[in-house]
Amino acid sequence: MSLDRVREHPAPLAAARRRRLRADQALQLADLLRRQVLAGGFDRDGGVLPHEDTLRAAYRVSRNTVRQALDLLRAEQLVERQPGLGTIVVARKYSHGLDRLQGLAETLREHGRVTNEVRTVGPVPAPACVADRLRLAGGDGAQVLYVERLRRLNGLPLSLDLTYIPMDIGIELLGADLENNDVFRLLEEITGCRLGTAQITLEAVNADAHSAAVLQAPRSAAVLMVERLTHLSDGRPVDLEFIHFRGDRISMSGVLHRAA
Repeated sequence: MSLDRVREHPAPLAAARRRRLRADQALQLADLLRRQVLAGGFDRDGGVLPHEDTLRAAYRVSRNTVRQALDLLRAEQLVERQPGLGTIVVARKYSHGLDRLQGLAETLREHGRVTNEVRTVGPVPAPACVADRLRLAGGDGAQVLYVERLRRLNGLPLSLDLTYIPMDIGIELLGADLENNDVFRLLEEITGCRLGTAQITLEAVNADAHSAAVLQAPRSAAVLMVERLTHLSDGRPVDLEFIHFRGDRISMSGVLHRAA
């Protein structure tokens, strides 16, 4: 837009800038409030957030900004408005640590009980990308054990895990109790070797029809997809997983150290 056009329409441009600023402030406030919700910061008040006027004064923003921020948290189903009570916390995300290599039950044990519904288990020909990542002899078409599990935390669907394991190890898992055990622990028992390291990739994706149905989430809802390739302590890759977490029920956290 030319400077002449800008001078001709100063009021609409100023209004647009104000709306953008308010939206930016609402996002910032939502981030701060979300952190407190997830950390249990409002538990001592019975899970009730401060009144809108209190938030407005504390964060030095407008009433509209406060309402927009609360609308964002409502859309995430973290809070809801209840007449006579105000804005209350209705859900919390479970913190999944990234500091240690652990199975889901180990990671979330302080939050409750993880159960596994084994939906599929059996040998399949390895797709080329799986064979490459697991360094399988014979490459594309080599047999791997494929396991699909729905993981629940306290009865609520949390993740859909798709796992590929080399068949020389996977054959031992066919008779194992996959419903009540983490695969990590079983791998260490079978191989007699500790797990060592894992390469991990996190990204947000839209739930496909299958994932949405299994996780009881709206189709195309945001899902946190974790790709993890786990190695034994001797360096052999033994477990390739694609884990689809419900984004409204999990958060990832860890401690990062700056390299010298």
